[in-house]
Amino acid sequence: MIELTNVTKTYNGTHKAVDNLTLTIPQGEIFGFLGPNGAGKTTTIKMITGITSPDQGSILINGVDAIHNSLEAKRQFGYVPDSPDLFLRLKGLEYLNFMADMYDVPKELRKQRIDELAGRFSMENVLSDPIQSYSHGMRQKIVIMGVLIHNPSVWILDEPLTGLDPKSSYTLKEMMKEHTNAGKTVFFSTHVLEVAEKLCDRVAIINKGVIRFCGTFKEMQEHFKSNESLEKIFLEMTGHE
Repeated sequence: MIELTNVTKTYNGTHKAVDNLTLTIPQGEIFGFLGPNGAGKTTTIKMITGITSPDQGSILINGVDAIHNSLEAKRQFGYVPDSPDLFLRLKGLEYLNFMADMYDVPKELRKQRIDELAGRFSMENVLSDPIQSYSHGMRQKIVIMGVLIHNPSVWILDEPLTGLDPKSSYTLKEMMKEHTNAGKTVFFSTHVLEVAEKLCDRVAIINKGVIRFCGTFKEMQEHFKSNESLEKIFLEMTGHE
C-alpha cells in the first residue's frame, strides 16, 4: 500500500533529514513510525503526502507514483497532520461538506458518512456550530472526520490522538483496527510508545534520517536481546537516558 525506495531529502545543501530510506507497508497493517524530535519523521510524512518532494528515490501509494502522479496519489489516502489547522469561521458541517467536495463524494453517500462519523465521535450536536467555538479536542475530531469522509484505503496519521478525550481516543484506535482488518493500511506516527506497542503490527524507528529498526515488537526484543518495553528499548536505541 505504501512503498518508499531509496528516498533522500537534504536541507541547506548538507543536512540529510532523510537518508536513503526504504520501507514497504503492506495491506492489513497498522504500521508505527517512531523517532525522537528531529529524527526525520515529519519530513518522511511530508514526502509521502506530497507536501515536500524528495531529492531522490520513489514513493508509491496503492501502486500510484506519488511524485509524478501526485493528484491521483492524493486520492488514495487520508492525512491527519500533527496540528488541526482549520477554516475556523466555517461551521463543522460546512467543513465536512467542503472536504467531501474536494474528494468528489456523492451527496447521498456523504450524508451517510457524516452521520456515521459524527455518531462515532459524539459530534452530532455541534456540527451546526462554528469551528472557532470548538475545543482543541473537538477540532481534532472534525479534522479526522474530514480526512476519513471519502473512506480512503490508506490512513496517514501524525499524532492523531493528541487532544482527544479517552472515549474518542479509544474510538479512533478501534477504527484503525477495523480498517486494517478489512485489508487496508494505517501509517501511524506517535510519541506515545505505550500505545504503539499495544496497537501496531510493526514499527520502524528512525533516528538522524536513517531507519534503525523495522519489524514487530517481538522481533525487536529478539534483535536487541531484551525483554524490556518498547519505550525502554527506544530510549536506549536513540541515545536518550
